[in-house]
Amino acid sequence: MNDTPRPWSGFAWLAARECHRVLKLWSQTTLAPIVASVLFIIVFGLSLGTRISEIQGFDYRVFIVPGLVAMAMAQAAYSNNASSIYQGRSDRYIDDVLAAPMRSWQMNLGYLAGGVFRALIIGGAITAIAAPLTGTPIENPLLLILAVVLLTIGFGSLGTVVGIFADSFDHTSFINNIVILPLVFLGGVFYSVDRLGTPWEQISHVNPLFYVVNAVRYGFLGISDASPLLSFGILAAIALGLLAWSQYLFATGRKLKA
Repeated sequence: MNDTPRPWSGFAWLAARECHRVLKLWSQTTLAPIVASVLFIIVFGLSLGTRISEIQGFDYRVFIVPGLVAMAMAQAAYSNNASSIYQGRSDRYIDDVLAAPMRSWQMNLGYLAGGVFRALIIGGAITAIAAPLTGTPIENPLLLILAVVLLTIGFGSLGTVVGIFADSFDHTSFINNIVILPLVFLGGVFYSVDRLGTPWEQISHVNPLFYVVNAVRYGFLGISDASPLLSFGILAAIALGLLAWSQYLFATGRKLKA
């Protein structure tokens, strides 16, 4: 019998479990947000788009697609990790993960894999539906991939942090419904902030999720309400900062070990 340690087997098991969880609960984890985003495109883009003038050279129905993709992926990555971590803590089966022969960063990335997987399914499905429906192009595919990677890492890590600190399931929902969703909406999903005028345009630039939306929009359409370099820089800072925070919590075991 081969007793050679396999340090990656635990990570592979945890990542596979988190991805399987997404697929098993597909009607909640993927179908619902895809349908909601497509309805936004139909109602706002196709129904009202003819009454709204072009924004930065693009039809309104095209302009809103990147923001809706960013919003759906951010919520998916966050919600998946927040609910998975909190449920693991609540039912104490996270103890099995903590006792497994894995390093802390493997545990962190294993949970993160589930959030990234869920977000990619949703983002890919929305894009596949919206592109032929609205004619949305992908002008900068490599930058779009970079934006998506940073977005999913950042919001998946945020979900991990909230899931670790949450004392009830309502706490995980609160951050999504009261913080993430409003800030994404106010980040220019349905409008260009340069049409707001003073002081609202300047206030929008204080919103960190404004830069998340614009990084994704630049990948799709090649346009942005802010400097693309600044948008990607802030998105990278958010992603790496939240990833470092979640890693610190796993490394120290704070609120994870009973």
